[in-house]
Amino acid sequence: MRPLSLRWRLLLAGGAAILAALGAAAIGLAVLFDRHVERVALADLEDRMLSLIAMVEQDGGLPRLHTVPRDPIYDRPFSGHYWQIWLGKEVTRSRSLWDYTLPVDDAPPTGAHRILTLEGPRDQSLLAVERSLAVGRGPDPVPLRIVVATDREDLEQARRAFFRDLLPYLGLLVTLLLMASFMQITVGLRPLTRIGERVSALSQGRRSRIGGDLPAEVMPLAGQLDRLLDDRDRELQRARHRAADLAHGFKTPLQALLGDAGRLRLQDETELADSIETVVTTMRRLVDRELARARLQSAPHASLARPAEVLEKITRVLRRTPEGAGLDWHIRASPALKARIDPDDLTEALGALMENAMHHASGRIEAHARRCGAEIVITIRDDGPGVPDARLDRLMRRGVRGHPSDDGQGIGLAIVADIAEAALGRLSLCNAHPGLCAELRLCSDCS
Repeated sequence: MRPLSLRWRLLLAGGAAILAALGAAAIGLAVLFDRHVERVALADLEDRMLSLIAMVEQDGGLPRLHTVPRDPIYDRPFSGHYWQIWLGKEVTRSRSLWDYTLPVDDAPPTGAHRILTLEGPRDQSLLAVERSLAVGRGPDPVPLRIVVATDREDLEQARRAFFRDLLPYLGLLVTLLLMASFMQITVGLRPLTRIGERVSALSQGRRSRIGGDLPAEVMPLAGQLDRLLDDRDRELQRARHRAADLAHGFKTPLQALLGDAGRLRLQDETELADSIETVVTTMRRLVDRELARARLQSAPHASLARPAEVLEKITRVLRRTPEGAGLDWHIRASPALKARIDPDDLTEALGALMENAMHHASGRIEAHARRCGAEIVITIRDDGPGVPDARLDRLMRRGVRGHPSDDGQGIGLAIVADIAEAALGRLSLCNAHPGLCAELRLCSDCS
């Protein structure tokens, strides 16, 4: 299973945190709203209780409830709003209770009040306030006990209405927070994107190192990568030097062996001389190729070369040779084109291709360079006999020649392929009917 990207992990974690935080906030708001609504309801019940207390008057020294308050919510049966008064042994109830008596316990101490949850008619859950007083003067005051209640369903409806109004705003807040989280993550991960772009630029030769102009949090990573690149370049340089030293060390003994083969031939040891020369030729081919590989730059794609200048320079040299003097050369390349390759490596690669074309051309050689997207395409074509299709795919292998009669060692095209690969390019061959067409593709300076 493919792991999620860092961006998606952060988004999922941030989204979960946002949802959890807003869920906790919604619960907290619900609790606070319930408390607030209950405080408002209790304050309203207290006000109504004070109104009922004001209805108690002295009548001939005895307290009586002379006027029953007229309020529609207390006149309608089972309206959800109730009161019940005990004045001495007399009990008076609101008409809304009908024939129902509120189930209360013993009265609280005189002067005290309490908040109750009572069962009302029709199984209603009631929020009630109860107060106990003493009315009258003297040693035997009349006890007064008042209970005022309201249906909790009204509070529940208020809570549901609150949530209906709150949910759209919570949804909008979630959307805004998720968008803000996405922007924050995008901005926060931008340095990692820049590192990815610079690594890509490294592979394409547009940078030599990642550099230090990055945020402090990613600088350890960038610094470590640059140190790895430094170590790699030093190791490659040492390896190339060792290969070059080894190849040069072989050249002198091989030349001595050729001399011995020549002396053996003078002594009529022709078979032994031919065997030695065959072995030495093979070894020289290997040595020459390793020398060419060792000459490749450690970072060839960090340099720029102008194909037009290199083609013109090689053509001037080849035109002075006996083979090149009689050929018709057609060079077409814009001076503005630049390829990401070391100029010396490009000269060696194009020199090998144009020499190969010169050896096989009948009368004409075409060489032109053009830009194709992010690449520079250099094409060299001759009008010679071409190469049998069966041998075409093997031409870039070490030691394979285009024709058995060729005098070369069969490593020229292999060296060109190595140079192209080191510059992140590629070499391809095809029959042009007539002739052979070699196409060298290299990275452009603007890739």
